[in-house]
Amino acid sequence: MQKTETLTMPLSQQSSDHARGMLIAATGVLILSFDALLIRLADSSVYNVAFWRGALTCLATLLLTICLRRRQQWPNSAALWAAGAAAGICYGLNTWLFVFSISHTSAANTVVILASAPLFAALFSRLFLGERVSRRTLVSICVSIGGVLLVFAGSSGEGSSWRGDLAALILAANMGVMFTLLRRFPTVPRLPLIAFSGAFAALISWPMATPLSLEASSYGWLALMGLIQIPLATVLIMTAPRYLPSAEVSLFMLIETVLGPVWVWMALGETTGVHTLLGGTAILGAIATNTWLALRRSKERYG
Repeated sequence: MQKTETLTMPLSQQSSDHARGMLIAATGVLILSFDALLIRLADSSVYNVAFWRGALTCLATLLLTICLRRRQQWPNSAALWAAGAAAGICYGLNTWLFVFSISHTSAANTVVILASAPLFAALFSRLFLGERVSRRTLVSICVSIGGVLLVFAGSSGEGSSWRGDLAALILAANMGVMFTLLRRFPTVPRLPLIAFSGAFAALISWPMATPLSLEASSYGWLALMGLIQIPLATVLIMTAPRYLPSAEVSLFMLIETVLGPVWVWMALGETTGVHTLLGGTAILGAIATNTWLALRRSKERYG
């Protein structure tokens, strides 16, 4: 069991692994935060973006898997194969769920509901892994969700559809399931998993996409997204649960909510409202405080 393995580690190694996990998670989400800018620059429908992002991510990670095949450790049990397939389906399905939710309800509703993902991760980790969620992490989750609500408080949505809201809720739960699976089965190979998730995303987006009708410039941005940005960010984010509880990893995902609009503003001149600035300050402050307290506690306990 993952919990038993963690308890039997030397204390100094636990401290080092926790710090490493936070660095990996933060770096992965930082790279992922450029996603909104690249989607905007691609200037195509969300279905085309989902198709090409999935297909190109599959291609990039598949080629990398082949190049690193001698170092690749494949699952040695049916349980690991099943966990890898389940996590890949979850990750690939997230793209379609996000597109469906955005298409049937307001963007504000989708993102606010998606902010509950850390709560699902904490719940599933507690129920299925027996992991205790620290008080500081719970407080950080609550503050961060409050920050996200503040970011979208000024959004003037025109109502919402229960179908879109339900899709966003399933998406949030899906994120929690994926992080918990990766926490429970840390030896599941990440590269084949990402390749599979990309293929799954492309497959379910294909019936609604027109992938050969894009402008020439769009393919360049999609290539940057699918061949470099998404694979690199995903490898880092999926590696983080080896060292961190899934609730803490999913907490880092909220950074994208703040930084995504910042990159769009810097590149395209789109302004950010006061609510976004205040909410972003709350989110980043909560994550920074949680990270600092975790490092401080690790040093005090493990030396």
